[in-house]
Amino acid sequence: MSDSDQVPPDQPERAGLTPRQARRLRIAAASLLMAAAGVLLGIRLASRSSVLVVGVYGLLLILCGLVIELSRRGRTRLGSYLMGAGLVAALLMDVVVLS
Repeated sequence: MSDSDQVPPDQPERAGLTPRQARRLRIAAASLLMAAAGVLLGIRLASRSSVLVVGVYGLLLILCGLVIELSRRGRTRLGSYLMGAGLVAALLMDVVVLS
């Protein structure tokens, strides 16, 4: 370990991810969710053509894009909360409204 890697004695050592790592992880997760939502949208449209299907999955795609942009701007916690809430809402809408 070099001198530049050591933490000064007056500062506690950080546990967990660095802000940059958290942003990259959130962007990757939102991108994967966006791809999965696109695939699910295609599958649902093939089996049932409905404006509600496009609306639910379209809003999920928009939300994923918003999470990616928030993560790029350093708002990873807000993006995490939005992605979690949006995913739960989309799944509930899929089960309750679209079934």
